[in-house]
Amino acid sequence: MIRADKDLAFILQFENVAWYEKGCVKILDRRIYPAKIEFVTCYNHTEVAKAITDMVTQSGGPYAAAGMGMALAAYEARNKSQEEILEYLQSAAYALSHARPTTVKRMELVVGGCIEAAINALEQGLELDEAIFLHVLNSMNKRYIRTGEVANYLVDMFPNKGVIMTQCFGETIVGLMLKEAKRRKKDIKLICPETRPYFQGARLTASVAYEQGFDVTVITDNMPAYIMMSKKMDLFTSAADVICMDGHVVNKVGTLQISIAAKYFGIPYFVTGIPDRSHGKVSTVKIEERDESYVLEAMGIRTAMEGVKGYYPTFDITPPHLVSGVVTDKGIYSPYDLKRY
Repeated sequence: MIRADKDLAFILQFENVAWYEKGCVKILDRRIYPAKIEFVTCYNHTEVAKAITDMVTQSGGPYAAAGMGMALAAYEARNKSQEEILEYLQSAAYALSHARPTTVKRMELVVGGCIEAAINALEQGLELDEAIFLHVLNSMNKRYIRTGEVANYLVDMFPNKGVIMTQCFGETIVGLMLKEAKRRKKDIKLICPETRPYFQGARLTASVAYEQGFDVTVITDNMPAYIMMSKKMDLFTSAADVICMDGHVVNKVGTLQISIAAKYFGIPYFVTGIPDRSHGKVSTVKIEERDESYVLEAMGIRTAMEGVKGYYPTFDITPPHLVSGVVTDKGIYSPYDLKRY
């Protein structure tokens, strides 16, 4: 297999996203990267599910972690009967796919593919954990290749010496769009809002950009409109947790306000990803709300007085009239025409 993570930043290497070894899954702790490079080691699939819930990994990371968690579940069930193994894997699939509510439907596709790989392995007398691991690794590679095709279309929209604003951490599309921009010798600069409360923009997107050789500047989450007004800005782009078939984009909270500012200042907003047929309308998406304590602190340090309340919706919803185009592996589509995809 030719690995599609070649020449990408450290955090995007397969082994550094989530990796199964006999009896454990290691997940790079993105909550503290790049200040520290540490891995959370999970010894059963419920620990993997908890790591996903606790945001040890995010963006595309949970999909890899869930798949590796299924390989671990197969290892846990290695001494059971065939019927008991399949029952155990079904239970593990539910736990892993429901670790975060907004991405359940996509996660179900990931764990469902792992169960199919397990069934095939049982029929052929192969080691189940190894078969699932290889299935997940192959799926990750295919996802990177597919995302590379998305990157090709997105970079078409980048002007030479352009200034691009990102939001949160889109993982593979960030690394691959930069890799493609470098291949085309497009000397772009990135502006990264920090992305409270986990600072993914500052810690992850900016780190990938810097490591891959690009000029990158971090701003606070309340600066995008001013930057768009006062500085040269060519394009705003983000990935998405869900792109609904009705054109609504569900992504890290803050995406909506940046898209509003971009629309006001005449700056195009291109979202990247695959339209999700399981979400025909945005009303089918559950917006995850997390512990209020996260917004009352910054990197573990309390910033608000005790007794003050916090509110943390993880995602917001950007309506289609604020989206210039949905960039997919098949080209760029109007958010009003996603059924054509």
